[in-house]
Amino acid sequence: MMPSISRHARRLPIAVLAIAFAALVACGDDNDDAPAAPPAAATPVDVRLIAFNDFHGHLSPDTTGSLSLPAPSGTGTVSVRTGGAAFLATKLDELRADRPNTFVISTGDAIGGTPLVSALFRDEPAIEAMNLMGVDVNVVGNHEFDKGRAELERMIRGGCAPANDPNLSTCARPGANYAGARFPFLAANVVDNATNRPILEPYLIREFGGVRMAFIGVVTRTTPTIVVPTGVAGLTFADEAQTINRYVTELKAQGVEAIAVVMHEGGQTDSTLNDRTCANARGPAFDIVDQLDAEVDVVFTGHTHQAYNCVRRGIPVIQGSAFGRLVSVVDLKLDPATRDVVPGSATATNEPVVNGANTVAGFQALAARADVAALVQEYTALSATRANRQIGSISAPFTRTAGSGGDHSAGRLIADAQLAATQPAGFGNAQVAFMNPGGVRADFTAAGPVTFGQAFTVQPFGNSLVTMTLTGNQIDTLLEQQFSGGNATSPRILQPSEGFTYTWDFAAPAGARVDIASIRINGTPIVPTQAYRITVNSFLAEGGDNFAILREGTNRLGGALDIDALIAYLQARSPVAPVTAGRITRLN
Repeated sequence: MMPSISRHARRLPIAVLAIAFAALVACGDDNDDAPAAPPAAATPVDVRLIAFNDFHGHLSPDTTGSLSLPAPSGTGTVSVRTGGAAFLATKLDELRADRPNTFVISTGDAIGGTPLVSALFRDEPAIEAMNLMGVDVNVVGNHEFDKGRAELERMIRGGCAPANDPNLSTCARPGANYAGARFPFLAANVVDNATNRPILEPYLIREFGGVRMAFIGVVTRTTPTIVVPTGVAGLTFADEAQTINRYVTELKAQGVEAIAVVMHEGGQTDSTLNDRTCANARGPAFDIVDQLDAEVDVVFTGHTHQAYNCVRRGIPVIQGSAFGRLVSVVDLKLDPATRDVVPGSATATNEPVVNGANTVAGFQALAARADVAALVQEYTALSATRANRQIGSISAPFTRTAGSGGDHSAGRLIADAQLAATQPAGFGNAQVAFMNPGGVRADFTAAGPVTFGQAFTVQPFGNSLVTMTLTGNQIDTLLEQQFSGGNATSPRILQPSEGFTYTWDFAAPAGARVDIASIRINGTPIVPTQAYRITVNSFLAEGGDNFAILREGTNRLGGALDIDALIAYLQARSPVAPVTAGRITRLN
């Protein structure tokens, strides 16, 4: 464990002062009896909080599941195989073993953006695995809203999903209904506009050794810009800090002094996973912590998939990578007298979940917990027939490694497939297609046959295609929105289909980084006032990823599922060769 973290002093509660005053008055009685010895101070209660973030249904260890960890020699780093639900379960059990008071937290994005073995079954396997692990609470992440509020509520309460997607199954285990989550979901800052109340519980109170501790859960307020807008219609994602502070006040009025925040929002540092210097700590999570009530004792973060272990304003702020590869452990003591965290008692560390594939000396591999391993194997077997079906072939890898302009071969492949699906008359008459880079979730890593499972892993969200009309000016605005508004600090470069080219200059002023004269379709410059037919997925069509101009598109026509378009493209053109030349040119 890391050295203890200093904390600010707290004022004693009024009740404690009153007791002390009464005792002082009683000692002033005029009698011959010797004064009674003061009562022994109550023993502090040891509590262990264990968190993992951004699980994303990674039930099986994947081939890219290595983490760079400090070498046992103390010099340099080594690459260690980590992750896998069965190994994560064992790690949680080990961390619980010597502590009677433990609490296991999932810091959001437990579902959504998941590998095939979970996504194919609507992420029911991920929740079932977390049930077996003994998770105590999950805060909603943005990906919990990928399929809308109604589906999120089903994931919590259980029941089978409507059979509205031929590629997905529900309640797939023989003789078993999906029972839902055995743990609560928190969403303090997700408010139903009709009731002006949170859609889920804002916090959870748990008692440890007679002392209550609260856990307030919030999600990034940017969620409406990074999920399908129709899925969060009627909801407000309120300011995280203001929401937390409001509930801190409410909890203190109930006599709850020990308070943890579970926040699906993150930041970045230039430090390693347990380097407490947290060099150049930055990002929304740290900005939020800077605004929090001083009574907050610890903050668990997520969303950015970066491991860090910081102290901000005396408050531990921690995140543990993603996919179940690390767990964040905070040990602290609760004072029964003050009902608060003992100042200076909190220690924090990120610990690896070393799986059975590890071969690095000095890192002991965990054993897979049998019941979780059996669950994963059952779903793997259920998915095998569909996953292993060959749908085409490729002559070389298609990757997400972007060229200087920002487009990459995997993105170009998907955009080309979407154009091919919507180009014919009656299917959209599309002239160009755009793919959002965040929707490309994996690479086609090797030449040879391509299976349904591989294609689904690359493109797992099940969006439908939408063809719409935009003017040349609106296309120019679309390209400028890659670098403005919510994308200003982290540009999102849309992946264009064959025949669409343009030039951009990051040194140019915001709003003028794309030269409209450089935008061409099949070599012909676009005309600002002319109408063009473009295809995007339904996520983008509703303004996702801050591309608000797409909501203005007219003459909309819905099309096939994005995965079906990709399958059809591979089936018709195999073996497909990657397009190596970029379609976008960057000047500066």
